[in-house]
Amino acid sequence: MTYRFRAELWQHDGDAAWHFVTLPTEEADEIEEIAAPAARGFGSVPVVVTVGATTWTTSLFPDTKRTSYVLPVKKPVRTKEGLRAGDTVEITLELA
Repeated sequence: MTYRFRAELWQHDGDAAWHFVTLPTEEADEIEEIAAPAARGFGSVPVVVTVGATTWTTSLFPDTKRTSYVLPVKKPVRTKEGLRAGDTVEITLELA
């Protein structure tokens, strides 16, 4: 399955400078339905992500606080694509 959506990049409030995108509810609900039976540790779901010209493999993680999945966006991706917290990001995501 391939999903395309736009979402805001945000920075985690903790000590680390982790940045994430929260998946829209519709996509998150569908992914949960499809992937939950095969989810890995912590409920993670392996994915292939493209932002701009950058493609990488990572995992989605369930976030009960946001009732969705969150997608980590690594610093090399943010740097290469010129992204900062607060930017709206266009994402293509495939379940791996």
